[in-house]
Amino acid sequence: MSAFKEGDPTTLNRLYGRSQGKPLRASQQELVDKLLPQIAVPADGPVTAERLFGFDRPLHFEIGFGGGEHMAERADMLPDHGFIGAEPFVNGVAQALTHVRDRTLANIRIQHGDALEVLRRVPDGALTMVYLLHPDPWPKNKHAKRRMMNDGPVRMIADKLKPGGEFRFGTDHAVYLRHALMVMRRFTDEFEWVVDGPASWQNRPSGWPETRYEHKARTVYNHEVWYFRFRRR
Repeated sequence: MSAFKEGDPTTLNRLYGRSQGKPLRASQQELVDKLLPQIAVPADGPVTAERLFGFDRPLHFEIGFGGGEHMAERADMLPDHGFIGAEPFVNGVAQALTHVRDRTLANIRIQHGDALEVLRRVPDGALTMVYLLHPDPWPKNKHAKRRMMNDGPVRMIADKLKPGGEFRFGTDHAVYLRHALMVMRRFTDEFEWVVDGPASWQNRPSGWPETRYEHKARTVYNHEVWYFRFRRR
């Protein structure tokens, strides 16, 4: 498949980027082999709170959870809610599984792979919150179609969120920021920007745990970080 195919992540039908870094330690591999199958999102069929957790509950979805620290913190904060996280990078999955084990988090389900494949199977209007935090910016113009902040994924997120549900987006990349805001301007009928002056996007809101990518952006690269909340109309 050509890397220059037109479209966005909903039409390219493939994942870009790394799927594995350093070899997993034996303890991490054991978690992937034994714990992941117990809490993995089913490979087919509808993805609902009842199916994943046994009964209806508010459902959250994190696209690309990195090392899982944000997802774990939110799940610990909201034990009566259900959390779905999708991540193609197996090292990140192993780190998330460590959080699940160490914090005894029974309200997390994990997809090792494509977030959009799972999101398609979530019934429309079923999600309470969707998170997209520090996604790969793909900064070159020719790679812009790989960005998760594009019309196809945002349309799908809008469809899956219930009225009043929230889409949270965070980045430390200026090019991605401009692109994302340009995309969101095309969805003003679907989303209301929850904002009250510059402090709303310059300071991490309450209940928004820091990710390791955000920490590295601040402390290692001295990047500014921006935070956005969009409410489904």
